[in-house]
Parts: sequence; structure tokens; C-alpha cells
Amino acid sequence: MDTGSDVVWFPCTSRYLCKHCSFSSSSSSPRIQPYIPKESSSSKIIGCKNPKCSWIHQSNINCDQDCSVNSCLNQTCPPYMILYGSGTTVGIALSETLHLHGLSKPNFLVGCSVLSSHQPAGIAGFGRGLSSLPSQLGLGKFSYCLLSRRFDDDTKKSSSLVLDIEQLDSGKKTNALVYTPFVKNPKVEDKSSFSVYYYLGLRRITIGGHHVKMPYKYLSPGEDGNGGVIIDSATTFTFIAREAFEPLSDEFIRQITDYKRIKEFEDVTGLGPCFNVSDAKTVSFPELRLYFKGGADVALPVENYFAFVGGGVACLTMVTGPERVDGPGMILGSFQMQNFYVEYDLRNERLGFKQEKCK
Repeated sequence: MDTGSDVVWFPCTSRYLCKHCSFSSSSSSPRIQPYIPKESSSSKIIGCKNPKCSWIHQSNINCDQDCSVNSCLNQTCPPYMILYGSGTTVGIALSETLHLHGLSKPNFLVGCSVLSSHQPAGIAGFGRGLSSLPSQLGLGKFSYCLLSRRFDDDTKKSSSLVLDIEQLDSGKKTNALVYTPFVKNPKVEDKSSFSVYYYLGLRRITIGGHHVKMPYKYLSPGEDGNGGVIIDSATTFTFIAREAFEPLSDEFIRQITDYKRIKEFEDVTGLGPCFNVSDAKTVSFPELRLYFKGGADVALPVENYFAFVGGGVACLTMVTGPERVDGPGMILGSFQMQNFYVEYDLRNERLGFKQEKCK
């Protein structure tokens, strides 16, 4: 489930190829039967003239102007190639009936992937685009509560996902949520890749009550569309542009004086700063608090921003990248959302959240 993209896709061939993937592409899991379009009476290939063809390509498609009327009508939507931060997937657009928790949705646009690299078994795009699951179902809101990563290998426990539409009554009460409005990116129309993101107005960050001074251009989208803060369920560790990450990292280093810094672990894990806490009877790190537009603020539990990586060493679970960043300046990842109920209120253009035990 990916709030940073908008296409719903999955493998739909018995000869599906997936390189460097976390599951076997040659033999499907016995729990998941492969989907074969020709065995479904309701599956249809999307035509080039179908508006949904431009949904999956995020642009207007130029169909062959020299074809006859009949061949134009039969011309299929060109194959898609979707680029993610970690890999790609390639396939064709289909129309199919979606059956979900008592709901039946005909003519649902899905991606029929035949080749992928560095991908899971499929992705449900929950972003802002027309092809996303929330958009196609007309959701007024959706929400999730992500389990602690301690339960990653426990098949008996799973996180919750609530879809709020007229046909579905979740019964979930959302009292005591704090809300922050979604922020608009000025370049959404020009750069379609930005249009799927949920931007948040992060005003400041404090560590141990001390304000971390970050360049504002990374916290708010600029005139060129770059910068700003998005929330993305498919990003694991929060990503922060280097120029904004370094003041945050330096502040942790300045305040954490009880534990020795272990740079060797930083080189191995790609995380940092890292500290040796093996000799400590109790482990204590400075509070990390995020302040959002609209008066919402949240203090993250320490297990949401520091993790043990072995040998009694704990590392900051936020990462950075190259000097120059095209795109968001900060991506709030799922590791930081553990044991938070998070609500995407699409009707009112706002994000709500509260801390709770998701299991």
C-alpha cells in the first residue's frame, strides 16, 4: 500500500519476471493465486482512446493519427513503465471488476505487469492520482494503523486499513485525532509526478526541546515544485535532504553525551549517527517532536526514530542522500508511523493522527 504513487498493479502472467525481488517470480506463493486476464470474463484491455489510458501514463497519449476509424477504436493503450525510488515495473493497462469487502466496482483500472525489478508482489497506489484506489472508489477518507516492526515476522498479526465510503461502514471512531491541512505544490500541474503526493506543512522540528534550524526551502515546496514534506507509507525510513539532515544529526550528536558514537556501524548500515548503549541499564535519547501547520504537533516514541542494529548499538532511523534533491525535501516514512492511527481525510483536505497500540 503506497500513498506515494497512484497505480494499482500486480503480475498477471504465469511467466512473470521480477529481478532482485523479495519473492519468487517463477512460482507464486501458494497463498496467492496468479491472476490470468484471459480466464476472467470481465477483464478488458484499455484502448488508446480511453481516458483511463492517460491516467496510467499521467499524460495525454498521442494515438496513431493515420489509422482508419476501426483500427483507431481497436488500438490498445501503450505499455506503461512505472519508475519508483527502488525499481520499476512494466505492463499493460486493463479494465477489471474489483471485489473488495462486499463492494463490487466494475471498470476498475489496473496495471497488468509482466516485468519488474526491485518490487514487491504488487502495489496498491493510494496517492492523489486518478488511477489510485481511493480516487477510483471515490473514498472520502482512508486510514491505517501500522504495527510495530517487531511483528514483521509474525503472520498472525497485521496492521489495519479502513476505507471510508458509503457502501462500507467501518465503525471506526476517530475522536481525539489532531489534524494538519494538506499543502498544495505550486507546480503540480506542470510536473505530474508531484501531483500524486500528500504534502504536509511541517513548520519546525525540535530535539530535546531545542529548535533544529533547517533551510526553509526543504520544508515548503518552492516555485519550481521541489522541496516540501510528503508522507509516504511505502518509504521505510524518513528521508531528509542532506542540507536539512545534517543540522538534525548534529543536534543529536551534541545532546547525546552518555553513549559513545560508533562510526563503524554507520558505514555498514547506512544509518547514523549510531551509539553504543550496551552498558547502559536504561536507554534514554532526546525527544524528537514535529510541529505541523494548524497547531498539530507530535512527539515520536523513541523506538520510532532509533533502532537497535546489533551488538548493543542503536542508530537513528532517518536517512539522507545526494547534495541536490529534485522532488520532496523530506519524506515521512512508515518506520516513523509505527503505532500511530493515521487518517487521510480527503473530503476536508487534511491529515489526522494519534498514537495508539495498533496490534
